[in-house]
Amino acid sequence: MINYEVTVFTGNLALASTFNSVYITLVGTDGESKRIDLTSWKPSFLKGQVSHFIVSCPKFLGKLVMIKLDKQKRILKDSWYPAKVEVKSPKNKTYHFPIYHWITDSEVYCFREGTALRIFDDSNSHVGGHSRQQELKQRQKVFRSSQRRLAAAKTKQSSPKGTANHIGHICHMSWDVYAQGIPQCIKADSIQSLPYDVQFSFTKTAEMKYTAVTGLVELELIEMAELKKKWTHIDDISHLLCAHRTQVTDFVHKHWKEDSLFGYQFLNGVNPMLIRCCKALPKNFPVTGDMVSLHGGGSLADEMMKGNIFLCDYKLLDGVQPNTISRKKQYLMAPLILLQKTSDNKLMPIAIQLKQKPAKDNPIFLPTDSEYDWLLAKIFVRSANFNFYEVSVHLLRTHLLAEVFTVSLLRNLPMVHPLYKLLMPHTRYTLQINVLARQLLISQTGVLTRFAASGGKGVITILQKSLSSLTYSSLCIPDDIAERGLKDVPNFYYRDDGLKLWEIIFRFVKEILTSYYKTDAEVQKDSELQNWIHDIYEHGFLSQASTGIPQKFTTVDEMIKFVTMVIFTCSAQHSAVNSGQYDFGAWMPNSPVTLQLPPPTKKGKASEKSMLDTFPDIQTTVHGMAVMWLLSKQSSDSIFLGQYPEEHFSEEVPCQKIKDFQVELKRLSAEIKARNSGLDLPYTYLDPEVIENSVSI
Repeated sequence: MINYEVTVFTGNLALASTFNSVYITLVGTDGESKRIDLTSWKPSFLKGQVSHFIVSCPKFLGKLVMIKLDKQKRILKDSWYPAKVEVKSPKNKTYHFPIYHWITDSEVYCFREGTALRIFDDSNSHVGGHSRQQELKQRQKVFRSSQRRLAAAKTKQSSPKGTANHIGHICHMSWDVYAQGIPQCIKADSIQSLPYDVQFSFTKTAEMKYTAVTGLVELELIEMAELKKKWTHIDDISHLLCAHRTQVTDFVHKHWKEDSLFGYQFLNGVNPMLIRCCKALPKNFPVTGDMVSLHGGGSLADEMMKGNIFLCDYKLLDGVQPNTISRKKQYLMAPLILLQKTSDNKLMPIAIQLKQKPAKDNPIFLPTDSEYDWLLAKIFVRSANFNFYEVSVHLLRTHLLAEVFTVSLLRNLPMVHPLYKLLMPHTRYTLQINVLARQLLISQTGVLTRFAASGGKGVITILQKSLSSLTYSSLCIPDDIAERGLKDVPNFYYRDDGLKLWEIIFRFVKEILTSYYKTDAEVQKDSELQNWIHDIYEHGFLSQASTGIPQKFTTVDEMIKFVTMVIFTCSAQHSAVNSGQYDFGAWMPNSPVTLQLPPPTKKGKASEKSMLDTFPDIQTTVHGMAVMWLLSKQSSDSIFLGQYPEEHFSEEVPCQKIKDFQVELKRLSAEIKARNSGLDLPYTYLDPEVIENSVSI
C-alpha cells in the first residue's frame, strides 16, 4: 500500500468546529483514492486544531491535483470551517489545498491544488477546462442553495444559522440594479441570502450589532435622540463631545472657526479629492483682484500664474433636490471656494460663492466680511462637503466600486487563479457591509434618508452624476494628483502617504503577477482575466467609455496598474475617506449633515442666532454623530494591509514577495509616525497599521 500523510487545518473562527464525519478523496493524474473517513471516536476537527491522518492507496496516484471533501451528519448537523489541507506524497512532495470556506451540508466539494494557474495553462486536463467547469457548477449549486435558504426563511422553515446549505463565496453570483445610472451590485434580498463565506464573522456581527445599538448610549446622547428642538447656544453643542473625544475632535472643536483649519481639511480631511490648482477662474465665479485680500500682497493673476491659487467646485451638487426632514425643507448648496497658498505654507480661503449661478442674491463672501457672514458661508461649504464626500467620495468611489471588483472576481476567477489569490483578501466583508448600507443608510427608512440634506432622491442623483463624471485616472492617485496640479502643495499628507503606498502596492502587484505572466500575449489569452475586467467595465461603469476604464487588458503593464488601483481603492483610499469621519464630524458645526435655513442673500444679516437657527436640530445632530461614530469604529477582528492569515499562495515567489511587502509597509508606518510626532494635528489615516485590507465598515 502507498501511504499519503494528510494534515487538516480547521480555521480558528467561532463555530468552526465540527463533530460530523468528514471524508476525503485524493485525486491525482494517475487515479484517485477511495473515499476515506477521517473521523474517529475522538473529535478531530475542533476550532484551530491541526489534525494528522494517513490515507493508504493500492497504487501511486501521480501528481495530486485535487481533493474532494464532504461532511456527513452523525448526531447533530453542524457547520465546519476547514482552512486548508496539506498532503505529503510517498515521494516526499507536499501539496497544498487552500479552502477557507464553510461547509454546512452533506454535498461533495472539490478543491484544487493551490499552485496558481491561468486558463491558458491547460497542460494537465485535471487542472484545465474540465475542472474549472466543475468548479463553476459547484458555484451555481451553492448559489441556488443560498436562495433556497432565503425562501425557506421567508416561510419560517429555515434551519438555524450555521446549519444551512452554503459554502460561501465560491457561489455563482448575479448582478442586480439598485437604481439606474449607478454601479450594479450583488443580487441579494437580505443578509441571510448572501453565501455564508461573504458574511461577517460571528465576532464582527456581534460587535456591529452592539455598536449600532449602543452608539447613542456610548456617546451619552440617548436622551437627546428624539429632541426636534433648535440649538440655542453654541456651548450646548460642546456637551456632545464629553463622552468620546479624540486628539482630532478636540483640535477641531478649538479651531473650527479658523480659516487655516478650513483650508487644511481640503487636503487632509475626509475629502481630499476635490481641490485643484486654479490657473483661470470659472466664468460663473466672478472674483476680481480688487475684491480679494491676498496674503502677502501681489495680484490675483500673479498668484494664479505662480500656482498658489486653488479651487474647490461642488458643481456636482447643483440641481440636487434637498431633503425634507420632520416636514421641514432642508438646504444644500453647490458652492465654489477659492483658496490661496500663503508664504507660511497654509491654505487659506479668500472667496466663497454658495450657489453656482452668479446673481445679486448670491453674494461672494470674503474673509473681510462680518464675522458671522464669513463663518456662515464656511458652514454652508462644510455641510455641502459632508453630503458630497459621503455619497460620491466614500460610498461610490470606495464601497460601490469595491463591490463591483468583488462580485466580478467571484463570478469569473477560479480559486487557483493568481488574481483570485491576490485580490481575495481585499474583498473581506465588502458585500455584507454594502447590503447593510443599502438597507440602513440609503433606503427609504435609512439614516441618511432621514437626517441628511442629500437623503432620498438626492443620494441617487449624486451617485448618477458622480459615476457619469468619474474617470479611471482619478482612481489612480499618481495620475489624479498630477491632473489636479497638486504635486507641490506643502503639508499635503494624503498625497505624500498615498503616493508612497501606491508605489509599495504597485511593486508588490508587479512582482507577484509578473511571476505568472511573462508576456503580453499571456495576458491577452487569459479568458478568465479578460472576463473579470469586462464585467467590471460593463456592470460597474455601465460600459461608459468616457470613464477610461479598460474593457480588456492587452499588456502586462495595463493589468498591473488596474490591479494596483483595485487594492489601493479597497484599502488605502477607503481608510483615507472613512476613518476620519468622527474625528472631523463629531463637532457638528464643522460638518453639518444638513442645514435648516437658506444662505443669506445679502451681507450684514448673519448673527449667532441665525447661525444656530440654520444648524440641524438636536435630533438630527445626534443621529449624524452616531452614524459617523459607527462608520469610524473598527472591529476587533480587522485584518490590516499586508496581513494574510489565509494562505492562498503556496509557491515560493509570492510567499517571499508578501514578506517583502510587509517589510516595506512597516518601514512606511515608522516614517509616518516619525512625521506625525512633530505635527499639532497628526495625519494617521494612511498609516499601514490602521488601514484595513478591505472595505469592511
